[in-house]
This record gives sequence, C-alpha cells and structure tokens, in this order.
Amino acid sequence: MDKLTVISGTLFLLADVFAIVSLAMPDWIITDVGGDTRLGLMWTCMTLFNRPQVCFTPDLRLEWLLALVSIFIGCICITTTIILLASSHWDRNVIPYARWVGFTAMVLFCFAAVVFPMGFHIPEIGGQPYQLPNSHQVGISYILFVLSLWVTVISELFAGKVCLPHF
Repeated sequence: MDKLTVISGTLFLLADVFAIVSLAMPDWIITDVGGDTRLGLMWTCMTLFNRPQVCFTPDLRLEWLLALVSIFIGCICITTTIILLASSHWDRNVIPYARWVGFTAMVLFCFAAVVFPMGFHIPEIGGQPYQLPNSHQVGISYILFVLSLWVTVISELFAGKVCLPHF
C-alpha cells in the first residue's frame, strides 16, 4: 500500500469520526433565548428557567430528515471506502471502487450541507431558509460536520491522486 492510500484512508477515517460525532451531539443549532436550547438531527435538548435539562428525539421536517439520511448514508460510504482502501493492500483492483464510493460520500455530504440550512424555517428557530435569526447560532456539531465534509473532499483528492504531495 502506498503512502497516498494510507493518508487517504486515515483522512477518511477522521472524516467518518467527525461526521458520527456531529450526529451524536445535539449542538447543530443553539440558542439561549428563554433558556438553553440545542437543536440536533438526532437529539434536541432544552433547559428552561433553571430546570433540569430535557432531551428528546425531534420530529424532523423534510429538509433535516434528508440531511440526516444523507449524512448517515455518507458515513456508511466512508466506512466502505476505508475497508476498500485497506483491502487494496492485497488487491489493487479495488482502488477505483474506493474512489467512487468516497466520491459518493462526498456528494451526499455536500447535499446535506445544502439542504440543512433550508430547514431554518422550523418553528423552534423561526427563521427563513438559509437565514438563521440573530438569536440562534450554529453549534459545534454543525462545525464538525462541515469539517468532515472538507476532510472528505481532501481525502478524495488523495485517493484520486489529484493532489500529490512531495515526500
């Protein structure tokens, strides 16, 4: 296995971890108006007027449901890509498949990144598509997801040997 394949596999693993952690945390959109509210794709947590924090599974609107499904399938594609890159140690013929599966993950993550802000119109936020109100902010989960998207793009460049570093 060459150095670029190892670098690509490591970066894909890092992207996969970032995406899974971002899904697990409820910090996609946060606000402190009327208490502490953290909206996520899989969890929503609220703390109202110094009461104990309450977390629950949200009823997602179509936009956020599409983003969740895209990220989930993208994580499966990245995991498959990592397995294919590891198996390329024994069979170099799987490299093109790894590239295409990684590319699919990248496209799914890009789709989720475009669709997610369309859901800012939900009643919990009260904004418009792509316009988050001043009272709300993006949280660490969204930042980790965007980081995962960028790391996936860089990984794909290494897998495709498009971006060749000089060693």
